[in-house]
Amino acid sequence: MRLLVTAHFRRAYAALSLEDQKKVQKALRTMTEDLHHPGLRVKRIQGTQRIWEARAGRSLRITFEAEGDAIVLRNVGRHDQALGGL
Repeated sequence: MRLLVTAHFRRAYAALSLEDQKKVQKALRTMTEDLHHPGLRVKRIQGTQRIWEARAGRSLRITFEAEGDAIVLRNVGRHDQALGGL
């Protein structure tokens, strides 16, 4: 799968610590190889039809949409930050 990055995701990623950025990079590599990898704990966000979340760490989340062979990265951050405003 290929990754498409929104401007919002880029800004949120840039605001993360270097340690969190490394966790996100690892999760993104895993997502492109196996979106259903158990470590990602991918699940649809309640109340939405097309928005999903994946874990990049204990409280670090990535939100995305799957479109064909692409993953559209929407947001990243701590649990409440990443899921807020959906």
